[in-house]
Amino acid sequence: MENSVLESIRRVISRAKFGTVFFVSSFPKYDVEYVTKLLAQFCKEGLITRISKGVYVKVKETRFGILYPSADELVIQIAKRDKAKVIPTGVTAENQLGFSTQVPLNTNYLTTGSTRKLLIGNRTITLKHGAPKNFAYRGKLMPALVQALRSIGEKNITDEVERRVGHLLSETPETETVEHDLLLAPVWIRALIKRNRRSDL
Repeated sequence: MENSVLESIRRVISRAKFGTVFFVSSFPKYDVEYVTKLLAQFCKEGLITRISKGVYVKVKETRFGILYPSADELVIQIAKRDKAKVIPTGVTAENQLGFSTQVPLNTNYLTTGSTRKLLIGNRTITLKHGAPKNFAYRGKLMPALVQALRSIGEKNITDEVERRVGHLLSETPETETVEHDLLLAPVWIRALIKRNRRSDL
């Protein structure tokens, strides 16, 4: 029986696509302690890699070392499993929205789920439980845009930043939600968005 469970779980993991995240709860038919033991065993074999307690990912072995999926891909899968919302914050938000070309070594997100850290090789992904007001936005662009602009800071807003805001708003106008979302933003960000939104409409 144990061998058949082992082979069954091994088969699922072996056939999974690169970047698939596995949790102990991914195999609800089987005993939790036994699944935990098996996942630890498969980790030793190099079939999967542990990135947090009870969280594993299917990686690729290359001649340059282990290849991991992107932070964003991992965070999306974990958020889906936890039925949580996530928003990039700090330099992570700046990079994702094109305000910075610098790819941060450590990436940060706010989440409605649990606070946790994921270790991906020499990188760290931090998921921090955020206040409900951060998730009250109705649009998809606005929460990340507010986080990016907060990270840049009011005193560091340049013409280039203004142009990028205008470009993002013209790409994703969110006309049905923007008025609601503007009221949630800090006053200086609200003013910045309004003047750049006008120039693109």
